[in-house]
Amino acid sequence: MSQLEPLIADLALILICAGVMTLLFKSLKQPIVLGYIVAGFLASPNMPYMPSITDGHGVHVWSEIGVIFLLFALGLEFSFKKILKMGAAPIIAAIAIILCMMYVGSLTGHLFGWSDMDCIYLGGMLAMSSTTIIFKAFDDMGLREKRFAGLVLSVLIIEDILAIVLMVMLSTLAVSKEFEGTQMLTSILQLGFFLVLWFVVGIFLIPLFLRKAKPLMNEETLLITALALCFGMVVFASAVGFSAAFGAFVMGSILSETDEGKTIEHLVSPVKNLFGAIFFVSVGMMVDVSLIIEYIVPILCIVAAIMLGQTLLSTCAFLISGQTLKTAMQSSFSLTQIGEFAFILATLGTSLHVTSDFLYPIVVAVSVFTTFTTPYMIRLAEPAYNVVARILPERWRTKLESNSTEEVEETETDEMRQLWRTEFKRFVLIMLINSVLCLAIIAIMYYYGAPPIYKLLPEPWSGIVTAFVTLSISGPFLWALMRRGGNSENVNKLWYEGGRVERIKISAFAILRLAVGAAFIAYIIGNTLPKSGLLGIFAVIAIALYIFLSPRLEKRSNKLTQTFTENLKIED
Repeated sequence: MSQLEPLIADLALILICAGVMTLLFKSLKQPIVLGYIVAGFLASPNMPYMPSITDGHGVHVWSEIGVIFLLFALGLEFSFKKILKMGAAPIIAAIAIILCMMYVGSLTGHLFGWSDMDCIYLGGMLAMSSTTIIFKAFDDMGLREKRFAGLVLSVLIIEDILAIVLMVMLSTLAVSKEFEGTQMLTSILQLGFFLVLWFVVGIFLIPLFLRKAKPLMNEETLLITALALCFGMVVFASAVGFSAAFGAFVMGSILSETDEGKTIEHLVSPVKNLFGAIFFVSVGMMVDVSLIIEYIVPILCIVAAIMLGQTLLSTCAFLISGQTLKTAMQSSFSLTQIGEFAFILATLGTSLHVTSDFLYPIVVAVSVFTTFTTPYMIRLAEPAYNVVARILPERWRTKLESNSTEEVEETETDEMRQLWRTEFKRFVLIMLINSVLCLAIIAIMYYYGAPPIYKLLPEPWSGIVTAFVTLSISGPFLWALMRRGGNSENVNKLWYEGGRVERIKISAFAILRLAVGAAFIAYIIGNTLPKSGLLGIFAVIAIALYIFLSPRLEKRSNKLTQTFTENLKIED
C-alpha cells in the first residue's frame, strides 16, 4: 500500500475541520470566516487533543496562494469607474479614518512598551475594517439598500486600495528598518507610477487580446488564461519590488474592466474560496491559547481602542466628509472590527521578521471578538444616535443634521466654474497618463533598447538612432500631452464666454503642457546626444514644433485614445 504524502493528509485534515466548522457557524448565523479560524486552531499543533498538521511549510505556501486569490478576487470586484462616481465624501472619510486609527493603534502599542515596528504594524491592522464581514452582516440584516450601507461599502473600497499602498509602505519600512521620509515618498511615487502604467497598458492590451482570442475561449480556457495573467503580474510585481498580493490586485482590477470581467469573477470564485479557506485556516493555526491568556489585557485594550476609536473618530471623519449625524454614526458603528487585511498585514510582518511573535495571535483574538460583535454594533447605532440627539443642544443638533455636501451642490450654479473644474480634472488626467507612458518608454529604451544599438553603431549615429526610435514610439503620447483636449468644446466655451481669469487659467495650462512635453524631448536628446550643445536646443524646439503640429501623430494618438476609451467603456 502506497504511503500518503503528508501534504495531502494535511489538506484532508484542513478541509474536514473547515467543512464541519463552517456548517456549524452557518447554523449559528455567524460569519464563516470565524469557522475557518476555529478549524485552523483545531488542526494546529496548539490543540493537543486533536490530529494536527505535519507539513507546516506546505500549508504556509498554500496560504500565500490564498492571499493572492483573495486580492485577485477583490480586484475583480473593484472598478475604477465606481471610484470616479463616488465623489469626494468616501475618499475624505476613508483617509481620515485610516490616519486616526493608525494613530490609535500605534499609541496603544506604545502604552504597553512594544517596539516601534510592532506599534506601526498594529496601527495598520487596526486601520482596516473587514469588507467581507461587513458585507455579509449587511446582507444578513437586510441593510444593503440603506444609504449608510452604500457609503460604508464605498469607504471599504477606498480602504482596500489604501491598504495595498500601506502594504507597500510597510514592506519598504521593514526592509530599511527605519522611517525615512524621502525613501517612503519615493516608494509611494514609484507605486503610483506602476499603478498608472499597468492600468493604462493593461486596459489597452488585455481587452484586445481577449477579443482576438474569444473564438477559442470557453470557461476552462478563460479561467486558465485569467489565472495565467494573474500569476504573471504577481511575478512581475515581485520582480520590481512590490508584493505578490499587490500584483494580483492590479491584474484583477484590470480584468474587471473587460467584457469578460463578471464571467472571470464567477469562474475564479470557487478557486478563491478553496485557497482563501486555507489562508484563514492557517491564520487559526497561529492561535496560541497560552499567549492569549498571557496577553489578555492588551487584547481587551485593543478591542476597546477599536470600539471607541471607530465609533468616535470615524463619526467625526464622516461628519467632516459632509454626512448627517445619524448617517455618520450608523456608518462608524458598522466599522468596529478588523478582518482579512489585518491577517495579511500580520502575515507580512511575520514573514519579514519585523514583528514580535505575540502580535499575530493577539490580532487574531481581537479579530474574532470584534467579528462576533459586528451585528450588535450595527444594531446599536440607532439607539446610540437617539441618546446623543437628546443630549446635544438644539443648535448643535440642527447644524449636524444638515448635509453640507448637498448644500454645496445646491448652491453651485456657476456654469463657468463647473466647466473649468471638469476640464481641470481632464487636463490633469491627460498629463498624468501620458507622462507615465513617456517615462516608461524612455526607461525601456534606456535599459533594453539602447545597449544593442550602441553595440551595432558608432557614435554619434548610435545616439541619433536611439533618440529617433524613442521619439517615434513616444510621439503620439507627447502629442497628447501637449495638445489633447486643448481645442474641445468646453475649452472654447471657457475662452470665448468666460472672463479674463478663465483665459489666464487655460493659457497657463497650455504653457505648462508644452513645457512638460519639451522637457521630455530635451531629456531624450540630452541623454542620447550629450554633446549636442546649441544644436541640441534647436533640435528640441524643432522636434517639439513638429510633434505639436503633426497631423500624423494626431491621428495615431486619436486611434490609441479611442481604443483605450472603448476598452474602458467611458467617454473621451
